[in-house]
This record gives sequence, C-alpha cells and structure tokens, in this order.
Amino acid sequence: MKNYLIVDGYNIIYAWPELEKIKNASLENARSRLVEILVNHVALSEEQVFIVFDAYKVKEGSQRKELINDNITIFYTQEGETADTLIEKLVWQLTKEKATVAVVTSDYNIQHIIFGQGASRLTPRELRARVKQAQTEMKEYCSPDGPVGNNLENRLVEDVRVILEKWRREKK
Repeated sequence: MKNYLIVDGYNIIYAWPELEKIKNASLENARSRLVEILVNHVALSEEQVFIVFDAYKVKEGSQRKELINDNITIFYTQEGETADTLIEKLVWQLTKEKATVAVVTSDYNIQHIIFGQGASRLTPRELRARVKQAQTEMKEYCSPDGPVGNNLENRLVEDVRVILEKWRREKK
C-alpha cells in the first residue's frame, strides 16, 4: 500500500519559525526552502508527497502541477480555489485507491473533512519533529566512527580490518 503525505504549504510556512523568518523577506524563498526540506525528508521516508499552495487571490491564476521528482509534486490552486478544496479532492481520490493518506495542516475545517474521508492528520509541529528526527538519523548513519573521516578503513568491521592488516604486513 502506498503512503501519501499532503502538505498545506502556506500553513507550514506560517507555522515553522525558520520558514516564517524567510517568508518575511520573500515568500518565494520560503516556498523553495519548504520544498528543499521535504525533498530531503522524502529521500528517507519513502512517502509520496503533494505540497499544495493556495493561489486563491492570484488574478487569472490557473491550477498547475509541478513535478519535482518521482516522490514530490507541487500543486498551485487556481484563482478562487482554496488549498483546502484541492486537499479535499486529493484525499478523496487517494483514499478511493485504498492508500494511506496523511494531511499536514493546523486548519480545523480541513481536519474535520479529511477525518471523515479516512485520512489522518499531522500538525505542522509533528511534521517538523519527523523531519528533524530523520535528519538526526541520517547524520548518525552517514557519520564515520573513526577519527580520520570518511576513509574506508574507518568503516570496516574490526575483524575484517585485522585480516587486511595482517595481509598487508605479510607482503613486505
């Protein structure tokens, strides 16, 4: 069964302190940073992520979809359409496929609707905690145990290292 994560983009931007600071300078940069964070997160989580940005007040804005990679798609709503409306449609389509769907939002109205459709909800704070946890795990996984850095020798199991060292000394 496929796992989907639908993210209310602006809801996250306004909820996460690091994105709030960027937004004050440039909303476009805040959107880009959110996408960058989620691209890195998806590489670890194996979820299919849909990020929805509201273009409700954009004059003559048309709905568009932007494929970032195999696991991340960005949706921009059309003029007069809220992110909530598009999220509701996505949840309805995905739950019909018997997929696991989680929506990241703090908007009470959309939470109420998605629960009725069989989806779950993550708050912006919960998603942030998941992202931070995944980053910590990745650092632990990628960091070498040895003091020298990223040498092969530092990543070998001790038994293998001893055998190789013995072979090296015998050749002299």
